[in-house]
Amino acid sequence: MHNNKYKKVLTVVLIIAIIAIISLIAFLIYEQIEKDKTEKDALAAIEEFDRVHGVGTEATKAPEEIPSLEEPGGTPTVVPPTGGSSGSESSGGSSSTISDGKSYYKGFVMIGYVDIPKTGAKYPILEKVTIKSLSAAVVLLYPANAKLNEPGNVVIAGHNYRNSTFFSKNKTLKEGDKIYITDESGRKLAYTVYSNFQATGEDASFYSRDTGGVPEITLTTCVANDNNKRTIILARAE
Repeated sequence: MHNNKYKKVLTVVLIIAIIAIISLIAFLIYEQIEKDKTEKDALAAIEEFDRVHGVGTEATKAPEEIPSLEEPGGTPTVVPPTGGSSGSESSGGSSSTISDGKSYYKGFVMIGYVDIPKTGAKYPILEKVTIKSLSAAVVLLYPANAKLNEPGNVVIAGHNYRNSTFFSKNKTLKEGDKIYITDESGRKLAYTVYSNFQATGEDASFYSRDTGGVPEITLTTCVANDNNKRTIILARAE
């Protein structure tokens, strides 16, 4: 009798273990599928952005040749119309070019893209910060309406996901690593990392730092398992 009960308990434990393993495998497969889709959509949008904005024509322009940063003009965020696209669409409508000359990604204005060779991160930079835009790509966080690759500091935020998308691997960046930012003018600048540190979520003291007239970027993302801390990357244009 005792042996029968023991066998039943083992059977139940085994069934639970098998279900847990199957669930874990299914979750990992789902995560990989989502990662592949995100990266496919992002690359398709970047290819379209390159085509429309003539990327590569000013890739070697030095920082001192860049025009001075204009005062933010309070230009409202443009929401793409339902129809009437004059460009092409790809990835099931996730990226498009509208007749106003702007590029869109999943309904948000795309102002450029970031490329980090060391981590393999290559994603659109979106103009508007919302919960949905942060789940779609990386976003311009500070200052509002700023232009990329111009004098001063620009803060770009991205999620730290378990599937290694967006800025999940930023913690591995070290001094001397390269980050490339491409903007709407087709200009691509190389930035060199000079600092990697952690800060609290409320600390924005380094956002408006004096860059001496040189373009700089700050990449910010959550620290895994601690939403109150951020991994901060500072990089300066070459």
